[in-house]
Amino acid sequence: MNSNDPSRPSPMRDVAQSPEATARYLADVQRVLLEIGDSLELLARETRVHLRATHVDGDRWYHARLRAQPVERSLRALLKNVDALTQGLESTAYKRREFADKVEKLPGERHQKALEKSRKKNPQQPGALNSFPQGGQQAPQHGYSGPASIYDLGRNRESA
Repeated sequence: MNSNDPSRPSPMRDVAQSPEATARYLADVQRVLLEIGDSLELLARETRVHLRATHVDGDRWYHARLRAQPVERSLRALLKNVDALTQGLESTAYKRREFADKVEKLPGERHQKALEKSRKKNPQQPGALNSFPQGGQQAPQHGYSGPASIYDLGRNRESA
């Protein structure tokens, strides 16, 4: 059985293909888990009160609390896992959006890389284009104070 079989539509396939749909779905799951977490917190409080209030003949004052600790610890661990799961759902939605943005930018980045690669393979010589100005005009100053060659001197020569 192939999971990519087009004759059997899958609702999760549509959700997985769209970052917005993925974020909506994960937000719905997170909302349900937060409600479950609230219920579990209430259960943990009520369980704590009941277990610590349960005394047996011959108990000292701390025996009920010691018997309740494993149950309380287990419920705390469960709540911690639910919280971690809700945080994981949130970060997964952000990472899915980030992935979609990277995929959208990838063709442009590849095009830029190809341009840079072609520039490296066929470098143009920067001085060859304007090394000899037309009509005896002086070349624009690019950081040097004097003319570039004796042809740039023209009639206004300075003697040394």
